[in-house]
Amino acid sequence: MINMLSSLSKTVHASLAIAIILFIGLFYQNDGFSFDRIFWSGLARYVHVIVGIMWIGLLWYFNFVQIPNMGKIPDEQKPAIGKVIAPAALFYFRWAAAFTILSGLIVAGLNGYLHDAMTLSLGSGVPKHTAIGIGMWLGIIMAFNVWFVIWPNQKRALGIVECEPELKAKSAKTAMLFSRTNTLLSLPMLLTMVAAQNLY
Repeated sequence: MINMLSSLSKTVHASLAIAIILFIGLFYQNDGFSFDRIFWSGLARYVHVIVGIMWIGLLWYFNFVQIPNMGKIPDEQKPAIGKVIAPAALFYFRWAAAFTILSGLIVAGLNGYLHDAMTLSLGSGVPKHTAIGIGMWLGIIMAFNVWFVIWPNQKRALGIVECEPELKAKSAKTAMLFSRTNTLLSLPMLLTMVAAQNLY
């Protein structure tokens, strides 16, 4: 057990194996699996939740842990964050954002409310679709910020892309402000996603 838990790869594979066993136990019927819309929708929703947790978890890590504590780290130790920790976290951060949006769109499409959600149910007046649509638009705005504002500015701020010191400082501030914008939008986005499950 210690050997497994000492390796992230082995731990994740074991977690996945347990999830597959539970999945089979929960969804296997007398006549086997029904690879229907409900099956694929459930699978897509599970992926959506997993990557969404990673995305928002890393967003909150940056805003509640890394950014507030950078000033407390001695200058000689900051390269460990800027050259190792932050780039790795940003890799998972931006790809989790992309897969959260993609899997969310797939879930909405499979369940037949993609159009209503994206148009905020104009014409249909379905509160559930309006709520999920608001959440989807907030998520799309947040993912846009990740890929087209935060990431390009972080590359300059972390020295991944060379630039003048003034631009590097400006990029760090821009990345931080848009990361805070995403933090601002995260609670309303999560509220609409959860509320939609309780509306009709």
